[in-house]
Amino acid sequence: MESNCIREASKSCFNNCCPNPLLGLPDTRDKATSTGIGPRRDFTTAILASIPSTGNFTNPESLPSSTELFSCLENACSHYSTTVLADNIRAKEYNHLLVSNHVCLDYIGHGLFSYSQQQGHNLTTEIASSSTSTHPRPSHSPFFDISYKSVNLNSFLLYGGQESEFESSIRKRIMKFMNVSEEDYYMVFTANQSSAFKLLADSYPFQSNPNLLTVYDYENEAVQVMVESSKKKGARPMSAVFSWPKLRVNSRKLRKLVVNKSKQRNRGLFVFPLQSRITGARYSYQWMSLARENGWHILLDACALGAKDMETLGLSLFQPDFLICSFFKVFGENPSGFCCLFVKKSSVSELCKSSTSIGIVSLLPANEPFEDFAFARAETEKETSISQQEIGETPEQGHMKLKEPSVSEIVELDETPETTQSKNRECSTSGGIECRGLDHADTLGLILISRRTRCLVNWLVNALMSLQHPHSENGLPPVRIYGPKIKLDRGPAVAFNVYDWKGEKIDPILVQKLADRNNISVGSGILTNIWFAEIYEEEKHRIMATRSTKEESKKKYKDLPGISVVTISIGMLTNFEDMYRIWAFVSRFLDADFVEKERWRYTALNQTIVEV
Repeated sequence: MESNCIREASKSCFNNCCPNPLLGLPDTRDKATSTGIGPRRDFTTAILASIPSTGNFTNPESLPSSTELFSCLENACSHYSTTVLADNIRAKEYNHLLVSNHVCLDYIGHGLFSYSQQQGHNLTTEIASSSTSTHPRPSHSPFFDISYKSVNLNSFLLYGGQESEFESSIRKRIMKFMNVSEEDYYMVFTANQSSAFKLLADSYPFQSNPNLLTVYDYENEAVQVMVESSKKKGARPMSAVFSWPKLRVNSRKLRKLVVNKSKQRNRGLFVFPLQSRITGARYSYQWMSLARENGWHILLDACALGAKDMETLGLSLFQPDFLICSFFKVFGENPSGFCCLFVKKSSVSELCKSSTSIGIVSLLPANEPFEDFAFARAETEKETSISQQEIGETPEQGHMKLKEPSVSEIVELDETPETTQSKNRECSTSGGIECRGLDHADTLGLILISRRTRCLVNWLVNALMSLQHPHSENGLPPVRIYGPKIKLDRGPAVAFNVYDWKGEKIDPILVQKLADRNNISVGSGILTNIWFAEIYEEEKHRIMATRSTKEESKKKYKDLPGISVVTISIGMLTNFEDMYRIWAFVSRFLDADFVEKERWRYTALNQTIVEV
């Protein structure tokens, strides 16, 4: 399978904004090579120059205006201005972000539809429903609803029931977007990430391939579900570790786990994310090749990858056995959606015929009356039951359980009610569906998106590091960033903590709540699997026990030591104003009384006091 953009991605564009993904072999010395030192140095210099060199900022009231700093960024990084197409798309198709004054930095994935598309669809659906149906659908009806299936993964891949044209069109669109060949892979819709990881864990032959090796520098709930499921089958979970303080993969230790000294043919499952969704640290693609050479099956976790990043992988070279990615409906709204599990056709035979699992879902056209669709689905269910009896399963083990659509999951729309009605008619007859969010990513392309997110995330890192407490006696900065700092090839995510003037850490959950009250959505997470050299042992004891009691009590896997952090994710539609606003918000913690002022302000408004 050949990607149309592999050659494009391999070129050294301006400031090396898209490094060649095939470079960067695992190095036991864990040192950067000299390749691209010039462009990297130039990029760092440009980012540092994007904020006036007037010293560190100690007062939130003294920050330069966003207009001034944006001009500085354009002057320092001239190639950023070439990404204006993303601003145009955001203004035209996602105007709710402007109207609501909302900054969305708390999730990552692939948006299927645009807000403009959603609004047009809602209007058309409301008109059509009120005039033609005795049971009008809700005004926020989606393009489709989700229905769970109770089915065996192995059997479903080999003998799954007939696929509707509607579902087929979405599957094909996603596979094209993900640069995955239908000739090489099956694709399964799952309810969420945890469902996808658990489905694979339940079906993977850990009895004969006993090892599970993961590469995550943070607590990932979906991966923990896989770990717990694999343990029940006798698996031996292992994890890569990340060296403090830069949180790079400890190459020496990971290589020792990957390399098969015993020459055992079936090693197990190697779960590899390519980059951290929390810190933005990136890892060499060559770990997948090394693992395969040593008898591992490869699961590529693409959930943290940005739009079009799959075009840098060159699956014709690395083709993983399994791949998982996430999709949500509209950027800037509740990120409800689904997940996709890809299984390489040549790897299906490796899977066990596990017991029936919950997690596989069907996409049901929401614009069709449920009664009509249920009849058609019943016929498909009948055919599926027959095919499964041929392979020794009872209808009860393989049949699909239907539930009537009720809550909106994903929505569609078009430019005007008239054209949308036409589109909807086409959807109901031909199964076609427009995924305008994916179309926008295709329009922008890999290089433009990479260039934009790289400039924004590095500008933010630089801006956060420029803050300093006034008259600080201990000299500790108010913001500590974990993982890569200003770096050309860092990912579009930042993990950090805020400290008061005494040097005491402010609970990330509190920071998250205060940001939310300023209409800024940020995330939180737990950094884990950190390896400290002897020289950092004292620091280890000081920072590892940093979870709050309340936060820890909510964690199912609270026995894992870690560092609680605030997280920020940057996507193709994030703009400079978003970066400026989160920076300005964090700068307010330079005021020693900021938290107390917020408590009293919300108490005066008869709102719940923020709990520390």
